[in-house]
Amino acid sequence: MAKDKITMHKRTTLRSLAEQLGIHVSTVSRVLNGTDAEARSAASQEVIDRIKKLAQERNYRPNRQAIGLKTRETRLIGVILPRITDLVVATIYEGIDAAAKDYEYLPFVGITLDIPERQIQLSEMALDQSVDGLIVADAMINNLEYLNSLRNRNFPLVLVSRHAPNHCAVTCDDYLGGRMAADHLIEQGHRHIYVLAGEPYATTGIDRTKGFLERCAELGVAISSDCVHHSGFDIQSGRVLGERIFSNNKSAKKNPTAAFAVNDFLAIGLMGALRDKGLLVGRDVAVLGFNDTPLAAQLPIGLSTILSPMHQMGYRGVELLLEKIKGGQPKSELLPPVLCVRESTNFRV
Repeated sequence: MAKDKITMHKRTTLRSLAEQLGIHVSTVSRVLNGTDAEARSAASQEVIDRIKKLAQERNYRPNRQAIGLKTRETRLIGVILPRITDLVVATIYEGIDAAAKDYEYLPFVGITLDIPERQIQLSEMALDQSVDGLIVADAMINNLEYLNSLRNRNFPLVLVSRHAPNHCAVTCDDYLGGRMAADHLIEQGHRHIYVLAGEPYATTGIDRTKGFLERCAELGVAISSDCVHHSGFDIQSGRVLGERIFSNNKSAKKNPTAAFAVNDFLAIGLMGALRDKGLLVGRDVAVLGFNDTPLAAQLPIGLSTILSPMHQMGYRGVELLLEKIKGGQPKSELLPPVLCVRESTNFRV
């Protein structure tokens, strides 16, 4: 029996395109790898159209390294994420990827697991690939030396989701979101409220907690430090905190009537702990999350939450980075949060 033959297709090159078109290779290069102005100065519109049509038919792909040597731009951007299994981070990355595609850039992704040493290692690997700029989603407020060193080297850098002093960042207005959460729970009559504040190094949890506590104080509701609990951002952390906070006695007066979790996964874990203790979310205890992940509305008891525009955050992060790559100095942006009320808090006490 004859062996199957594997057909190897040669890469389409500028020279092969030029030979087929009968046009000088430098003209083809200016049209396909240069700016619009360079293309117009090199050829007529009819020739430009012919070159682009053949390049598409032959599936021509530019050599990024060669372009980088000529233009000092590789059209690569580095993207440093804390993790990709988190739905919030994954949605932010979808926005980054969509913008990169729209603006004809290619993302180079590294996952740090919020380990500072990995941030440095992966960022340097991205720089070794001659990326034009970096988007960083894992900024830690207590460990900014490396990011500051990149800024001091004038390397284009934009933070997303989390922010840091003297860095351009695109985030949700987390402080305002925390205030909105306080308004909602207090309007529903709650006065004994716990806060699941997340990791103490992430500005997302810091700002949401600060906004919540300051708004509660303004409305005359004192939240003691004993009612604010830091932990991971995951479901298991929410469950562990729920088991610690709530007693097994439904009628125990020390039980809070409401809890604000700085992300939806903490809230979902808390809801599981409450269910195991025989407490009904939306009747015995109000639970309010943050982010409005797709899970929030699909739970058996819909989770009230503060919507964070995650996809838009990633998309705008790329746009601001491209401004910096071109020499601009864009300002940080705060994207507006939105309160989404569902069954988990839609009752009064």
